[in-house]
Amino acid sequence: MFIDIVFSGGGVKGFAFSGALQVLEKSGYTFKRTAGTSAGSIVAALIAAGYTSKDLKKIMSEMDTNKLIEPSARMRFPLFKWLRLYFKMGLFKGDYLERWIADLLKAKGIEEFADLPRDRLKIVVSDVTKARLVVIPDDLKDYGLDPNHFSVARAVRMSCCLPFFFEPVPLYDASGVKSLIVDGGILSNFPLWIYNKEDELPARPFLGLQIVDKDSDFKEAFKVRNAAELFRGLFKAMREAHDERIIEKLKGTNIICLPVDRVKTKDFQISEEERERLFKIGANYARKFLEQWSY
Repeated sequence: MFIDIVFSGGGVKGFAFSGALQVLEKSGYTFKRTAGTSAGSIVAALIAAGYTSKDLKKIMSEMDTNKLIEPSARMRFPLFKWLRLYFKMGLFKGDYLERWIADLLKAKGIEEFADLPRDRLKIVVSDVTKARLVVIPDDLKDYGLDPNHFSVARAVRMSCCLPFFFEPVPLYDASGVKSLIVDGGILSNFPLWIYNKEDELPARPFLGLQIVDKDSDFKEAFKVRNAAELFRGLFKAMREAHDERIIEKLKGTNIICLPVDRVKTKDFQISEEERERLFKIGANYARKFLEQWSY
């Protein structure tokens, strides 16, 4: 049975997606369209390219997450870190992630969005220059760019560009005007709205896979006692406010929640045992959901 599927952000916690996908595939579901933001964009792109859950598990288990942060000798000096953060707006480049994704996609014959079936993949990014949410490839026409000939790997890198951690990715429109693009999760961390438009019926059944923090309550009040905590609170509000209404509406019907504990979004040094634990979390919660799902 064909379904559409949406993946939330969640950093390295996204290893749980492969376990959930394995259960869905074994239950007879095939993914017609995929969408994702941040870490979810990686999985969405690979599934859209034709990788299976078995492939994903192997890819994720072999992935060298330490290379994502591309450390240099100078990064050992606090002053250099602050200078880089100030002038580059990010501690790390993110080049390795783009190359890694590009190689995986190229192995399936995918480089540009034109290489995929129409509407097969949607990737969410945030344009901080124009203060807007952007869906790639659809919204690229607003920049005077050809959506068909935009790099899928570059779109994934943009969506994973965690502010202050990775450098923003420049996007130049047809007039040469530059926008700075960062993590799609800043404005929409779980873009279910892509396949659940209020003014039309869904083309087919759809599911969302959402990474949630098992150690915290979504409704818990956030205490703000200083400027750093104020920034965290603003960041949290931006991530969650856009999606909250639709999540509440579809919770229990179209959302498979994957509660993950003991792992933080930026824990790039993640062991093989921890990856296997996350895989099992995804599989277990997907299995429980399917026992009661009525589409």
